[in-house]
Amino acid sequence: MTFIIIFIWTLTAFAQGFITQSPSTAAQPGETVKINCKISRDVIKHSGRDALSWYLQKPGEALKLLIYFASTRQSGTPSRFSGSGSNSDFTLTISGSRTKTSFSLSHSD
Repeated sequence: MTFIIIFIWTLTAFAQGFITQSPSTAAQPGETVKINCKISRDVIKHSGRDALSWYLQKPGEALKLLIYFASTRQSGTPSRFSGSGSNSDFTLTISGSRTKTSFSLSHSD
């Protein structure tokens, strides 16, 4: 089984917002995983886009940026990773898991 940490980074205005996220989950090969994140305050916008990023970290490796501005894929990010949502509700979708994978979530604001 592969263990992956998904890390969420965002900015909220004025005061720290509270983040509610999906619990840790596991996926079998070929399954699609949706990871949800709800923030108690709307995130700050930069040039009209939500300042929220999704990162992935595998054991022994550095954080890797997957998605920025909620839905824009970083260069080199496979198309099976997609981000959606706006304001305070966001989702990371991982289509077609390649191996049996366990996902654990963390966040920073």
